[in-house]
Amino acid sequence: MRWRDSLHLALRALTAHRLRSFLTLLGIGVGIAAVILLTSIGEGLHRFVLAEFSQFGTNVINIHPGRQGARGGPPGLPSTARELTLDDAAALARLPRVRHVSASVSGNAEVRAQGRVRRTTVLGVGPQMQEVYSMRVRIGSFLPPDEAASARAFVVLGAKLKRELFGAANALGERVQIGAERFRVVGIMEEKGQFLGMDLDDAAYIPVVRGMALYKRDGVMEIAVTYDPDAVAAGVAASVKALMIARHGREDFTVLTQEDMLATLSNILGILTAAVGALGAISLLVGGVGIVTIMSIAVTERTGEIGLLVALGARRRTILTLFLGEAVVLAGIGGLLGLLAGAGLAQLVGLLVPAMPVATPWQYALAAEAVAVVLGLAAGVLPARRAARLDAVEALRTE
Repeated sequence: MRWRDSLHLALRALTAHRLRSFLTLLGIGVGIAAVILLTSIGEGLHRFVLAEFSQFGTNVINIHPGRQGARGGPPGLPSTARELTLDDAAALARLPRVRHVSASVSGNAEVRAQGRVRRTTVLGVGPQMQEVYSMRVRIGSFLPPDEAASARAFVVLGAKLKRELFGAANALGERVQIGAERFRVVGIMEEKGQFLGMDLDDAAYIPVVRGMALYKRDGVMEIAVTYDPDAVAAGVAASVKALMIARHGREDFTVLTQEDMLATLSNILGILTAAVGALGAISLLVGGVGIVTIMSIAVTERTGEIGLLVALGARRRTILTLFLGEAVVLAGIGGLLGLLAGAGLAQLVGLLVPAMPVATPWQYALAAEAVAVVLGLAAGVLPARRAARLDAVEALRTE
């Protein structure tokens, strides 16, 4: 029997019982739609987080106090490890292939100006911070390259903080009080948005030595380094690590490249995407059970038809192929409808909830459709084998 004839017979068998076929299609379609919707949300989150990190450049190396691993806790937490210092930052700036260095401390403090008070993030940073993190000044200039010991009391305001304190008025040259010290505004940053929950536009940037005095710290919380774009990240990181060990006498710090952080995030979010997809796959299993049920019923109802085909000379393989074809067509059509429904729902969610990033990973969509077809094939094996093994005489006797 030609494949076109087999397909024609399969479609006629399915349309003969429209309601039953539709319910089975619905089971497969719901499973595929759930897989596509969940993986679209997971993939959207994946791309959003990676974009959040990538907007600050991909040739960045961060050094944190404290060793991360079996002998130390997460970097940045209080420990007995030697603190990072401004001298460490100055030494790192002299390494080959290193372009910019910025040491930093951070915390929350009250910022006062024009009779207004706002408690917000105050970052003590180096004068090269904007080059390190690809940030730009919209009005005025960034912190000048003063000597660390004599850094002037200048401040650069985030766009949102400027609006909250000064409204539409010009803020350049005005004085703001941070803690017990008064700073002169020398610049307003371009809007950058939020980064992992921190609003970079609602922040004040002061010289790192002033930040250390504000938070009563003897060391810095982080040193960020950028290197030549054509340099190998692992090689630069090895140079940084060797220098820091030579200065500290031991490895009491953590070196993280942007590539390491992006790879770790990519792996974690990839697992998350696969996990939510697996949850949707449970519905596919339910749809597979539905195919087994409907095909078993079809074999029972069409016993006489099978006997007649065998009596007319149809091979057992032809009977097997016929019923397997019905199961595959049923699963394939259901999967295609579910794929379209899932992609449509994902786009609808993106339109209705703009804050939720959604991106349909078409490789998952095609894989889900392939799984639906394979599931239909597997679910149809037992009923098809049962049909192929029927004795022609016994089958005709049932009529």
